[in-house]
Amino acid sequence: MFSRSRKKIILSIMLSLILLFGVTLSVIMLASYHEIRQQSSEMLERYVEMYSLDQQSEPEKAPDVKPDNQELPGSDPKQGDLPPDLGPGFQLSTFYSVAFSEDGTVLSVNDGAKELYSEDELISIARELLAKNKTAGRLDNLSYQISSKTGYTLVAFIDDTVRESSMQALLHNVLIIGGASIVILFFISLVLSRRIIRPLEENDKQQKQFISDASHELKTPVAVISTNAELLSREIGENEWLANIQYENERMGDLVKQLLNLSRAENTETPMETVDLSRIVTGEVLAFESVAFDQGKTIQSDIDDNIHVTGNQAQLTQLTSILMDNAVRHGTGSEIELLLKRQGHTAVLSAVNDGDEIPPEKLEHLFDRFYRVDEARNSDGHHYGLGLSIAKAVAEKHGGSIAVSSQDGKVRFTVSIPEKNK
Repeated sequence: MFSRSRKKIILSIMLSLILLFGVTLSVIMLASYHEIRQQSSEMLERYVEMYSLDQQSEPEKAPDVKPDNQELPGSDPKQGDLPPDLGPGFQLSTFYSVAFSEDGTVLSVNDGAKELYSEDELISIARELLAKNKTAGRLDNLSYQISSKTGYTLVAFIDDTVRESSMQALLHNVLIIGGASIVILFFISLVLSRRIIRPLEENDKQQKQFISDASHELKTPVAVISTNAELLSREIGENEWLANIQYENERMGDLVKQLLNLSRAENTETPMETVDLSRIVTGEVLAFESVAFDQGKTIQSDIDDNIHVTGNQAQLTQLTSILMDNAVRHGTGSEIELLLKRQGHTAVLSAVNDGDEIPPEKLEHLFDRFYRVDEARNSDGHHYGLGLSIAKAVAEKHGGSIAVSSQDGKVRFTVSIPEKNK
């Protein structure tokens, strides 16, 4: 049980780490890209605002722009209207521009003093963008803006290649380092979980071994007491005290029997074979019909035919019997439903009865050993809160699971067991 729990814990931790890493990385990258493009857009707007066709005689100056009747940026010591966060970035950025007259004639081309794009390429790109009738946008690693100036139209670009390459390199490094970190954390969590859970596993193992040993040890004295009490009753006849001894000894025998069943279900390797689960469930329904009738209840069954599983017939019979007994004893209505259905490649066995709603905090403990929802019915009918524990152990032994739900006045126990492949 703890081995399976440890795997689930480690898997949950790893999935949480991967999810956290992925979400964090996505947020960081999206925020960074948004900030880069926002800065590019602001710098491009400033470039367009400061652009003057008269200054194209000095294309090498960064980046041959100036507001009408003002000095170039950098030559004006005040620069009061240039935001501080755009200053260095603006000076270091690469801008391109193409100016067209109203009749489409090219008036000026600025290639940013770079050889990445020729003048013909810039003109071709600019004409393509003008044909789209958009005023701003992106084309590959270029952000562009189209603006109508006095007597001409300006198509301006800012090159984001360096910035986005840096972001891609950052993403690459983060993925490598983050992936390596997750792998390291996985092995660290594996080691730590073993150290943390090992004492719990040992304790659970010792507890199960104690139950098994104690049950076997108690079988002999219980049998001896039962035999002696029977012999004594033949000699002295009916006796109140002897009757009490026999009754309590019978209860003790039932408890020992249930403890042994639990021990076998949890610890013993039982022989498995192909069994007809439909036939087993049908047989148990017939066996319990008289029991339910004595309590004024009826059993409504809906059982699919020819459902076969790999399992132990005795344990599966016991599992079905526990569900039926639980529904008959605790059902508050007059009708009990027992369903066996094929769902995909899974056999699903359900027992449904009317009953008071069980609080969620109690539902999760129903399969604990010796747990009873109604503590007032302590050991009522020789039941000690072990039946559902045995049912859970049997279901898990067969590679399945058991679950319980309580809503709308119905209590439903559901067992899922893989169906044998045909």
